[in-house]
Amino acid sequence: MKESAVVQPEDVRLIRALQVAPRASFASIADALGLAEGAVTRRYRRLRAEGVIRVAGVVDPGALGQSRWLVRLRCRPGSVPAIADALAKRDDVSWVALGAAGSEITCAVRSRTREQREDLLGQRLPRTAAVIDIHASAVLRQFVGGRGHYWAALRGTLTPQQEAMLGSEGSPFTESPVVPRDPVQLTAEDEKMLDVLAADGRASLVDLGAAADLTPGRVSRRLHVLLRRRVVHVDVEIAPAALGYHARALLWLRVHPAAVKSVGRTLAQEPAIAFAAAVSGPCNLHAVAHCRDLNELFEFTSDRIGSMSGVQSMEISPVLQQIKQAGTLVSGDRLVAPRSARARR
Repeated sequence: MKESAVVQPEDVRLIRALQVAPRASFASIADALGLAEGAVTRRYRRLRAEGVIRVAGVVDPGALGQSRWLVRLRCRPGSVPAIADALAKRDDVSWVALGAAGSEITCAVRSRTREQREDLLGQRLPRTAAVIDIHASAVLRQFVGGRGHYWAALRGTLTPQQEAMLGSEGSPFTESPVVPRDPVQLTAEDEKMLDVLAADGRASLVDLGAAADLTPGRVSRRLHVLLRRRVVHVDVEIAPAALGYHARALLWLRVHPAAVKSVGRTLAQEPAIAFAAAVSGPCNLHAVAHCRDLNELFEFTSDRIGSMSGVQSMEISPVLQQIKQAGTLVSGDRLVAPRSARARR
């Protein structure tokens, strides 16, 4: 992070408050934190301007009947930056990271249609000469991450009373099937609302209504439905380095089939884990870990994960560079807001 991006204890409390209620008014947040509304507003704007946090609406293609995939690409030397940059520019690729000393790309594909997914995984990537090998895993069950989850690393930052004062717009993550049996059909008005939320998850009901040509009341009711049915969640994206987490790693675990659920649910409670899911393939559980340094990463993977019953083997792949996370581009250690969101500040 640049020198000006210094995160104070009050900043962390604000970030936690946004996790609990990302669309709560600054007045409500100020009341819960015991701060002046103006101070909360200024802190939020500074954190966002410095790329420490970003609040955005993230669509879950599973709720629309589409599967999600994790893809690992081994590439020829020198070709990785161009391929990673091209993937990061795609709307249906929400997460891009470089590992294996820069020779491997891991990305999350969240295509809204089957045709879009097949074009990327079945046509474009296999035909790319610089790609040596492709391994795609379907997400079978998500244990933590996305869907408005609370990153456990900030648990305890606020008191239970303060969190109760904030309430919540949409419940935190609970384990559920990745693709429900009754997918949601979006309307043209829904699509317009979701476009605005993607740029700014705190966009007002008036702004959402103007985009969708609906009254604020109708927007409020429809947004409540979309949140309840998990079509969209308002995500508080955080630059981990700003909070002191400088070692990020992708974990690929082979777990005994009978233990996948128990290991996944245990990982979901670990403060170091930001994402965990059961996936298809020889490594049947994938997780993303955030630690303060490599020594903490070693201790965590050896002592905590290594001792879990059912874990048969584990590959630890430190992230060399994060290109995109949860749909947000990353520059260095900073989150980069899309142009449309920057224009509305």
